[in-house]
Amino acid sequence: MRPLLKPLILFLCLAQPVAAQELRGHGGPVRAIAVAPDGTTAMTGSFDQSAILWSLSGGTAEAVLRFHEGAVNAVAAVPGLGFATGAEDGRIALWRGAAAAPAEVVEGHRGPVAALAVSADGRRIASASWDGTARVTTREGGAAVAFEGHQGPVNGVAFLPGGGLVTAGYDATLRIWPADAGAPRIVTLPAPLNGVVVAADGEIAVAAADGRLRLFGPDGEARGEVTVGETPLIALALSADGTTLAAGGLRGQVALIDRAARRIRATLVGPGLPVWSLAFLPDGKQILSGGADRLVRRWNAVTGEHIGTVVPRAGADVLAAFNGERGAQVFRACAACHTLTPSDGNRAGPTLHGIFGRRIATAPGYAYSEAFRTMDIVWTKETVAKLFEIGPNAYTPGTKMPEQTISSAEDRQALVDWLEKVTK
Repeated sequence: MRPLLKPLILFLCLAQPVAAQELRGHGGPVRAIAVAPDGTTAMTGSFDQSAILWSLSGGTAEAVLRFHEGAVNAVAAVPGLGFATGAEDGRIALWRGAAAAPAEVVEGHRGPVAALAVSADGRRIASASWDGTARVTTREGGAAVAFEGHQGPVNGVAFLPGGGLVTAGYDATLRIWPADAGAPRIVTLPAPLNGVVVAADGEIAVAAADGRLRLFGPDGEARGEVTVGETPLIALALSADGTTLAAGGLRGQVALIDRAARRIRATLVGPGLPVWSLAFLPDGKQILSGGADRLVRRWNAVTGEHIGTVVPRAGADVLAAFNGERGAQVFRACAACHTLTPSDGNRAGPTLHGIFGRRIATAPGYAYSEAFRTMDIVWTKETVAKLFEIGPNAYTPGTKMPEQTISSAEDRQALVDWLEKVTK
């Protein structure tokens, strides 16, 4: 090779554009991610009510899609079409390429859509909703099949290899529905469930609010358990080859789990903020994460290392100054969505600064649902306590809040007493 040719080739290689390692564009927490089967594009959904179609080779946004009225909670790749999105408005939109309007719209849910799954052939779409049901819609038409029985929000849904369905609910039950939509096998677990995936061999993995990942056979028999953390798991993904599970939680912990060995083989060390969504690239070598910092990050799915020059730093624990105070400990479950000071602003939910004495749906700069704007509630210690006594869905129908109750009257009192002190 000529002496000048080597430097020239090196220069040309270095000059090639490098894909952005962080996808920036959402104005709110990234609630959902899905990657196309060919790995060239991805779609994300956010609390900012938009979906974004990304080029993964260039790391750029190809289209910002605004159709839903409310947070986009779920995204799934649809073979032969593009992507599907499900949102707070109860609708499912099917998108072809970068078209500005959906190719199809599916309606039927009476509450927010929390999760989506698509059959391997792309013909059937399953949706889980906070209305307490799951539904399976066939794209060629015909009536949707409703799966009823959960006592509260359904947070996860997945297809079984034989055509059945699996649902995971806030009522702490895993339900395995046969292909003929008959009575399900019900498995009751110790904590609410926030997500479910199914491997090609039929093994089921569920993410729970007690920080544990549990595995079951297609018959519902327990097969194993992995402790990821002490706070709720809110994101779950499975690699295309079925070998690796990824589970993320409210405190930012993300574990890469060897499914066969039932052990954590790597940990993604991020900024310490909630991780709402995870998705593997088809080859299983990279994984995308989306969270409360509004970014989509890329990671090496083998080593767990962050890809790119920016190394995420763990955020400060804003509740560390209140160690030992029961109200602050109860509030930890709320800190993912709400801030306490005016300088921190709104997150998935409005800031709680100045909440007491404030009329519902009046925090500056927050996009409330229409249902909230018509309610006649003033936030006091009594009304906040009532919210958590009977649950957001019952007290404020149409809310964006995850369903959560505080059964202990002492804990509810500790929470509102502490909030009164720190939100003035």
